[in-house]
Amino acid sequence: MDSEEKPGRPFRSKVRWSDKPRLAPDAASRQGQVTKLALDTLGNRDVAIAYLNTACGKLGGRPLDLAIESAEGLGRVERSLAALKPVC
Repeated sequence: MDSEEKPGRPFRSKVRWSDKPRLAPDAASRQGQVTKLALDTLGNRDVAIAYLNTACGKLGGRPLDLAIESAEGLGRVERSLAALKPVC
């Protein structure tokens, strides 16, 4: 029986896929909160993503950016989504 060498683990470099700095933990938490809320409220992934990434004149920017920026921005986006949520 030939002894075959098992291939080693593939080499993984420590390359980041983005040059942008990572989000701070609180900003990442707000990003997750607003994304989940948009998905739950709007019920459709594509619609929720479009809402979060489209500039809104009433909010003064993209809802996702506002929510990530501050707790106050997250609150404004939450109120905006609450107004879109069907009552029934």
